[in-house]
Amino acid sequence: MQQHSTKKLSHLLAPSAARLVAVIAVSFVGGVHATPALLGSPAPDFALRSMGEANVRLSEHLGQVVLINFWATWCGPCRQEMPQLDALYAKYQRAGLVMLGINIDEGRDAAVEMARTLRVSYPILFDARKEVSRAYRLDAMPLTVLIDREGIVRHVSEGYKPGYEKRYTEKLRELLGE
Repeated sequence: MQQHSTKKLSHLLAPSAARLVAVIAVSFVGGVHATPALLGSPAPDFALRSMGEANVRLSEHLGQVVLINFWATWCGPCRQEMPQLDALYAKYQRAGLVMLGINIDEGRDAAVEMARTLRVSYPILFDARKEVSRAYRLDAMPLTVLIDREGIVRHVSEGYKPGYEKRYTEKLRELLGE
């Protein structure tokens, strides 16, 4: 009898374990890390000072698609990705895309210099105290977050490799078309 109940228990657990493995596998495919606490949840609101000295609040962009990119001057992949993001911004800004680059360096000078050198046209914000980075569970650089018009996190990507911008383009087209 005990052997029968063990089989029954393992039979009940097997589908759950399989689902868990599937969820984990899908979450980590291709550099995408679907942070469960963020994906499908309301994006944490914040207000940060921009390079132009104005404060920018995320909630002011409700009704628009927002791409947030966390970056640092010491991050090589960030430097590689920023021109690609700027091209996406130029292409989709008129369709309603808001792009916010959030720098996490301690000081602003090197970040300002890098943004100017790379000719970034989207707003650059500063999170020197790392409060916003913690709210978005920053674990790897760069971190790119796509937020839909209702303020829900719809895509999270950690790191950057050439070609990721194609994935962002697909997601942006989907979100901008909704």
